[in-house]
Amino acid sequence: MRELTIDYLLRSTWIAVAKMYNEEAGKKGSSMSTGFALLSIDPESGTPSTSLGPKMGMEATSLSRTLKTMEEKGLITRSKNPDDGRSVLIGLTDFGVEMREFSKEVVFKFDNAVKDAVPSDKLDTFIEVFHTINELISNKKIYNSK
Repeated sequence: MRELTIDYLLRSTWIAVAKMYNEEAGKKGSSMSTGFALLSIDPESGTPSTSLGPKMGMEATSLSRTLKTMEEKGLITRSKNPDDGRSVLIGLTDFGVEMREFSKEVVFKFDNAVKDAVPSDKLDTFIEVFHTINELISNKKIYNSK
């Protein structure tokens, strides 16, 4: 029964993808969450820390831990945001830009492997289904308590 539910398929597939990404990132002493953060930071002008969490869908405490680790590894810098003195601007170091490129390559390699293995019409349907699932969730059409 479990393998027939959409929830089970989503979770088990995401766990497999996360494991795969963590194995690849581990080859460079990194992690999937670090790679995701690197890809979410604007490499030229930086990204305000306040917009990074929502952009990544991470809770503040998890994001803080990830950013602390990234700063310790020399991937990012923190500076006052010139547009908003109350927030911090997260920027990439040269090493951060290098690791961001590695993260992009990992993501694109996975993306291209799936695109090569799945016919485009089936991939279009897959994407459409995921958009529908996200719409159902974001519009509270599943567990709407009245």
